[in-house]
Amino acid sequence: MKNILLFGSGRSTSSLIKYLLDRTEKNHFKLHIADQSIESIQQKIEHNPNAFATALDIHNDHHRKELIKNADVVISMLPAFLHPIIAADCLELNKHLVTASYISKELKAIDAEVKAKGLIFMNECGLDPGIDHMSAMKVLDEIRSKGGNPVHFESFCGGLVAPESDNNVWNYKFSWNPRNVVVAGQGGAAKFLQQGTYKYIPYQRVFKRTEFLEVDGFGRFEAYANRDSLSYREVYGLQKAHTIYRGTMRRVGYSRAWNMLVQLGVTDDTYTIEDSENMTYREFINSFLYYHPTDSVEVKFRLTLNIEQDDTVWDKFLELDFFSDTKKIGLKNATPAQIMEKILSEKWALQPEDKDMIVMYHKFGYIMPNVDETLQIDATMVCLGEDSLHTGMAKTVGLPVGIIALKILNGEIKTPGVQMPITKEVYEPVLKELETFGIVFNEREVPYTGGM
Repeated sequence: MKNILLFGSGRSTSSLIKYLLDRTEKNHFKLHIADQSIESIQQKIEHNPNAFATALDIHNDHHRKELIKNADVVISMLPAFLHPIIAADCLELNKHLVTASYISKELKAIDAEVKAKGLIFMNECGLDPGIDHMSAMKVLDEIRSKGGNPVHFESFCGGLVAPESDNNVWNYKFSWNPRNVVVAGQGGAAKFLQQGTYKYIPYQRVFKRTEFLEVDGFGRFEAYANRDSLSYREVYGLQKAHTIYRGTMRRVGYSRAWNMLVQLGVTDDTYTIEDSENMTYREFINSFLYYHPTDSVEVKFRLTLNIEQDDTVWDKFLELDFFSDTKKIGLKNATPAQIMEKILSEKWALQPEDKDMIVMYHKFGYIMPNVDETLQIDATMVCLGEDSLHTGMAKTVGLPVGIIALKILNGEIKTPGVQMPITKEVYEPVLKELETFGIVFNEREVPYTGGM
């Protein structure tokens, strides 16, 4: 029998593991899962006879290579910085590789060697990146096939809380890595193309410039700019487009409140707070405010951020227990961002019966020959989770990874190289199978909306 080896069994792998286990008999393969925590694996495989669990120190070269040597396809759901290690082993041992992470410069550098060996190293095949690529390329290729010229592309995605579980004033809960939420937008200006002009938004202004979106049946959302909207211009064949913008979706009101935290400085990850372990939440917030002998922390907070007495944004900060003088940070030598992650994780964690929600929205503006006006197609997708384990995030990240890995195993995807799923050979069958799991894009022609 053939073998698929999966590195990692974290929160985004529940649907991936279930998908593969449900197909081991029919497709004649065994699933081997390796992670530092064997307990997390055993919880997901539920004594399936075709599944094997191994505790692994990823830096144990001999053990890691032995596992890869016995595999036909390797899936890495480990943190992205570990992928070059796995990729080097797969190249050496002639094994195909699938990841959900962005293609790194290290992987790009071995593309020629991967092709020479006839191997497939498929990356960026989760949700975002992943389903966003596949769904966008499908529509772009269809526009081009009928003679159209895409000139406007906007793409938005958000991991949110489902309406029935939306019970906090931020309208948000964590369904993926909390750290990525806290440091979102940092590390450089957001850059995009708008009506032929390059635009840049520095971090301290990202959450002040939002676009509003309506999704049928789910109401209104806002979106802020991703850090780099231009990296896929050539990949998507949009060199002649005048607008290219990618953004992250939240419920309306989130970005205004989050921007206040950015302005206050509590999302900074570049330095540590003295004696952070013994600080209360109130002391932490007060450390970013001016000194006054009599003004309370609440008054100073309001004055610093210009929050009026009747401003409902105040409720958001009260809900986070910012002003508690009993709750302790409890983290040694922590950065402000790490402290915020700890505070938010207490308040924004999905409870066992909570459901999350994935929302994706594409806008395609295009020109047809002999047609004076610009036409537009909007494509939207909403995926709801089942509970805090079988989340919409796990479903939309894990299922395309599993589908692609199985199609590589069965020889249905053949083109070698370090790549992402933007060819018809890949995206067409994957999107078709995703529809059977309720991950469906609704496409419609709408009047062209122009700029943002």
